[in-house]
Amino acid sequence: MDIDEEEVEQECDCPETECSEGAPEWMVTYGDLVTLLMCFFVLLFSMSKVEEEKFQQIAESLRSAIGNDDVPEAGTREGLIMKSDGENESKIDAVDELGAMIAKEMDEIQSEVEEFILKNKLGGQVKTEVDDRGFVITISDVVLFNPGRAVINESSEELLTKMKDILIEFPYRVRVEGHTDNTPIHTLRYPSNWELSSGRACEVVRYFIERGIPPEQLSAEGFAHYRPVADNSSRDGRAHNRRVEIVYIREAMVEELKNNGLEEFEESEDEEYYDEDEYEDDEEYYEDEE
Repeated sequence: MDIDEEEVEQECDCPETECSEGAPEWMVTYGDLVTLLMCFFVLLFSMSKVEEEKFQQIAESLRSAIGNDDVPEAGTREGLIMKSDGENESKIDAVDELGAMIAKEMDEIQSEVEEFILKNKLGGQVKTEVDDRGFVITISDVVLFNPGRAVINESSEELLTKMKDILIEFPYRVRVEGHTDNTPIHTLRYPSNWELSSGRACEVVRYFIERGIPPEQLSAEGFAHYRPVADNSSRDGRAHNRRVEIVYIREAMVEELKNNGLEEFEESEDEEYYDEDEYEDDEEYYEDEE
């Protein structure tokens, strides 16, 4: 088979390429990528360092929040030492004990109020509930006040006397909250619902103080019509919104029980497990802790 020489020359007529010196061009991109990764990890490493000043600020915040001076210093290994299982379990037991005590107190308060409600047929006007604030006793405004006024009715004497007795029996801090509906009020004494709601709350607080409740146990707040529990577009809804709430503050109960009830509980636990002969040398340490 004869091959045309001109055809072969045409097929081979392409410029000869020479290999360029140095690394391939893709290595430039690869090198940039590696450099960026290195910078990224250096940045992460620098962010992971604990700054002394910031650590101390956080530590002080923790001390004030939990009332504990055992927050470790920065740069020490004390912060890496985990507490023993026994210590963790004792703290969990203390929290469970506190929760049980709060629940027990709330149940007892609720039982007394519910018994009074049932006895006096106040089911539609007084109710109880537990929410984020704590234990709440809600009283309809018609039980305590005339429309548009903040003077306590004589007919509410029995109810408020019962509330006073409960405050004496369970002397935790209480907040009295006044609420109205969205109907505007424009009088000389009550220019708006703010004055009416706060005036009603203050009147209830004043009633309790005059009958022997310590003033430091009480506080009053008015919220006007800005915390409704029902729709203000209906008559029934507005009636539900006009109310006074006596709130046993959950945080106050926790603080009071923690300072009183749990301290006694923890002291009894310590006495049970403390061996005086074995730990005689540690008397000075325990005295300092107290």
